[in-house]
Amino acid sequence: MTKNFEINPDEIYPVSGTRSVTYVKPTVTRPNIIVGEFTYFSDENFESHVTHHYDFNGDRLIIGKFCQIAAGVNFIMNGANHQMNAVSTFPFYIFNGWQQETPPMSEMPLKGDTVVGNDVWIGQNATILPGVRIGDGAIIGANSTVGSAVEPYTIVVGNPAKAIRKRFDDELIEVLEEVKWWDLPADEINELIPILSCSDLEKVKRKLRELIK
Repeated sequence: MTKNFEINPDEIYPVSGTRSVTYVKPTVTRPNIIVGEFTYFSDENFESHVTHHYDFNGDRLIIGKFCQIAAGVNFIMNGANHQMNAVSTFPFYIFNGWQQETPPMSEMPLKGDTVVGNDVWIGQNATILPGVRIGDGAIIGANSTVGSAVEPYTIVVGNPAKAIRKRFDDELIEVLEEVKWWDLPADEINELIPILSCSDLEKVKRKLRELIK
């Protein structure tokens, strides 16, 4: 059955009849948050879930295309980190009245950009800590706290989040990383949906290899 519809990455509310799901990219106002097309959030006001994100740290949140971010997910950025190489971790310098100069960035435990790949599913109430890199196709379990890198197409759960298994064998992961279906034009992705939603993984490998050729 063919549906007649327009694929619009700039539509804020892409599910008819509800405002409980939003495409993130058209809602972003901060220049230090970069989100790919069709990534959605199961709520409104995505930016309120990106905390401690101060311009003076220079860190960015970069999220790929077609990610699925559940309600209650929070991204904690580098501004939450306190100086840990001194006797006290208290940030006197941000409060009125205390006489402390702002420590140089070299004294702070900054971990760089937080980067989420493409087609990543982040479960409800998960927390992503500063500087984490999550590979394409990964799944983050609900209520997980992710403090270290996640390999592509790997499932992680828990606090701290730990890998429990790869989603696919190495061959299929390699093919998926080569195809990068999320970078294809929307009409071509639409034609690929039967393959992208197929559970016969051997068939998927064959079809994707044909696409590469």
